[in-house]
Parts: sequence; C-alpha cells; structure tokens
Amino acid sequence: MNLSSLRCYLTALQSVAFRLPDGTELPAHFHVTEVGLITKHFIDCGGVERTETVANFQLWEAGDYDHRLAPQKFLHILDVSRTILGTHDLEIEVEYQQGTISKFGLDFDGQQFLLVPKFTTCLAQDACGIPDKKNVSLSELPVFSSCTPGGSCC
Repeated sequence: MNLSSLRCYLTALQSVAFRLPDGTELPAHFHVTEVGLITKHFIDCGGVERTETVANFQLWEAGDYDHRLAPQKFLHILDVSRTILGTHDLEIEVEYQQGTISKFGLDFDGQQFLLVPKFTTCLAQDACGIPDKKNVSLSELPVFSSCTPGGSCC
C-alpha cells in the first residue's frame, strides 16, 4: 500500500485497527511511535547498484490501555510527517515488535489494516546462476534399479 491509499482509507474509517498475518489483532491501545523515510542503497549479487525508499511506520503498544488512535489523529501524524516524507506517494513498510522487530507490508480488507509478510528474493537471478524452478512429477523421475526395497542402497 502507498501513502495516498492509506490516507483515502483513513478518511472513511471510524476507528483504526491492525491485524497480524496470523489473524491476531493488535491491541486497540497501540501507538504510531515513528514515521520515517528509509532509503536502502545497495549493490545486488549481480553487481547492480540499487536504491529503494519506503515510508516506515513503527507501531508499539504500552500499558496505557485507554489510548486509542483515531483516524483523524493518524491523518494528522501523516500531515506532520510530510516534512520528512515529502510529497512522494511511497510504499509503506510497518515495523512491529514480535520477539524481535518484524517488518511488514500493508494492505486493507475494507475494515482493518493488514500487516502482510515481506519476503526476500535474489534481484539478480540471471547473474548468479540460480536455475528456474520447475515442477516435476514423481513419475518423471528416473528409477534406479540398484535401489530396491530391502536393498542396501538406503
């Protein structure tokens, strides 16, 4: 999800709720403790220089159980954050503590924001020799006649 989509969803909501990938809802008393601009400047394994930039939100919960983040307050936080984020319609990354800090993408199901898993990948698969995966039926695998039930090959 990008910032413009988040703003659009927030304007139509009465309350803000987040759900983890396992279906668990974040406690209603969560805080948005940071909004930041994260730029990653790197070289992939194929030697290509790359830059990625995201808007990063850190969600946190404390013992103040009466705290509730209203959609209007979240929009205000986004407005104040324009000094850091600029006017770019950036993709959003969310940090939330689960044993260690976990990073998630963000989606919306019409009522709640969904923290969705992020995955790594090789960006230069053609350069580092990773073969394409292909599905093979077990019936297509070669049969080795020397390996039989009761044999000593296993």
